[in-house]
Amino acid sequence: MFLFHGPAVKAADRRSVGSSARAQKHAAVGTRLAAVHADVTLTLRFVRHGSVLGRFVVVPVLQTGRPVDVADVHLKGTRMFRHTFMLTVAAAVSALGLGSNLARAQAPAAPAVTVAKPVVKDITEQDEFIGRFEPVDQVEIRARVSGYLEKVLFQDGALVKAGDPLFTIDQRPYRAALEEAEATVASAQVRAEFAANDLERAESLRRTGNIAEQLLDQRRSNYLTARADLDRSQAALRQARLNMEFTEIKAPVSGRVSRKNVSEGNLINANETVLTNVVSLDPIHFYFDVDERSYLAYSRQMTGGTRSSSETKPNEVVLALTNEREGQRKGRMDFVDNRLDPASGTIRARAVFDNKDLFLTPGLFGRVTLNGSDPYRGILVPDEAVGNDQDRRVIFVVAADNSVSTVPVRTGPRIDGYRVIRSGLKGDETIVVNGVVRIRPGVKVTPQMTTLPPVRERNAS
Repeated sequence: MFLFHGPAVKAADRRSVGSSARAQKHAAVGTRLAAVHADVTLTLRFVRHGSVLGRFVVVPVLQTGRPVDVADVHLKGTRMFRHTFMLTVAAAVSALGLGSNLARAQAPAAPAVTVAKPVVKDITEQDEFIGRFEPVDQVEIRARVSGYLEKVLFQDGALVKAGDPLFTIDQRPYRAALEEAEATVASAQVRAEFAANDLERAESLRRTGNIAEQLLDQRRSNYLTARADLDRSQAALRQARLNMEFTEIKAPVSGRVSRKNVSEGNLINANETVLTNVVSLDPIHFYFDVDERSYLAYSRQMTGGTRSSSETKPNEVVLALTNEREGQRKGRMDFVDNRLDPASGTIRARAVFDNKDLFLTPGLFGRVTLNGSDPYRGILVPDEAVGNDQDRRVIFVVAADNSVSTVPVRTGPRIDGYRVIRSGLKGDETIVVNGVVRIRPGVKVTPQMTTLPPVRERNAS
């Protein structure tokens, strides 16, 4: 706010307000004000103090685009004096050139905006899904025979190969059972040989008629019984050998072993006690759920022959872990479930990844990206060029006369740092990419042309 206090004049000197000397002083003040800010509204007051008139106050108020408010001029005196004062103010404003400045304030300058052509290039839309790693093989290690745990033969969390020993159960009872079974087999084998020889002699006597038929049948029965006893004892021997073998618990698959759940000296119940578990690491599976809409889109593409099925040609996927912005590892689809989950409306899918460095661990979260469309000519714009108009998205388009209009668009995913425009633009329009908040449909702008790069930097997106 700027104040100017003119020299005091008595009531008898009212008619001299419009004198040249006073007008020059007022013009000097107006010149200072106009130099400070041209687009202002002047509120002028002429205040009476007793018998003195002369508090000439000039108050510039920043109200761009509005006319001078002369209704706020309050004067004390005769009608002729007020008329003279108004003429003096009008002359001062005209002399200072404020009239033209205020006229320009009513028609503000066209806002400057940055414009560009959309990026048009061949793109392939990609879909991203979140899932979790699971091992191809995972085994809970249980003992197949009962007994006391004698030894633990691995370090917790170690890498093991298939066939490596993990635990040993006390073998002494099973070794004794094995020896007993071996002895039983030997005894049964002797009895079977004796019965076979006895039957052979009886058959020789039968040819000469020196033995009764009943005795021959009895010796044949003894032989068959001895053979059966031998077979039974041999089966018991095989079982004893298996039990002896089961006292040594080995890794069924290669991978990483967990910790031991039971310490040495504890009693192990066959097929019940979980001693530890082993998970395979290379290769490794990644399970994720696909929503119904995406699944229908993929099925439609495969039906139309524009997308190969994972059953005939595995589709490639790219994996990004939770601490990675860009996918680094490539895998392939190898399984899609046979039905959708009615509770979630999704279908389970699986990808497989090589894990030679054993970096990927079962249970990790990750994001897989796979092609969501066929290659096509796409239109890309920056995200800041997309505005909102109630429930729709719009793009501000600049015409040849620099006037702005809005075009409703349907947006898609982000690719190369830009937003895909599915419909609404042809690709040859001039759009506003910076300064959207300063414009509205119908206004004219001062465009500043720029060129959008084919791929936008990450920190600029």
